[in-house]
Amino acid sequence: MEELFKKGTVLNLGNLIDYSAGGIISKQVLKNEAGNVTLFSFDKGQGLSEHTAPFDAMVQILDGEAIVTVGGKPFHLKQGETIIMPANITHALFATEQFKMLLTMIKGV
Repeated sequence: MEELFKKGTVLNLGNLIDYSAGGIISKQVLKNEAGNVTLFSFDKGQGLSEHTAPFDAMVQILDGEAIVTVGGKPFHLKQGETIIMPANITHALFATEQFKMLLTMIKGV
């Protein structure tokens, strides 16, 4: 399998994913038994509906702004801000404008 993100090099994550008009793009950065790291871009008005995950997940906003709802409570996140979504608690995302994020999910032991 071709390595999309070269290990041992400096990466500017925000520049490694583009926006898609009316859409969402995801690119997996790393994946192993401990969890995974994925880049996402969302066009304005796009989002992920309310759902849960069996492990903690951290969202880092790389560009733009979004509403991240955790356990029914909305948080307005901007570039440079991060939120940790606890395992088994509902969460959702909505792009108030175009935004890019890095999602890191760590599996419990």
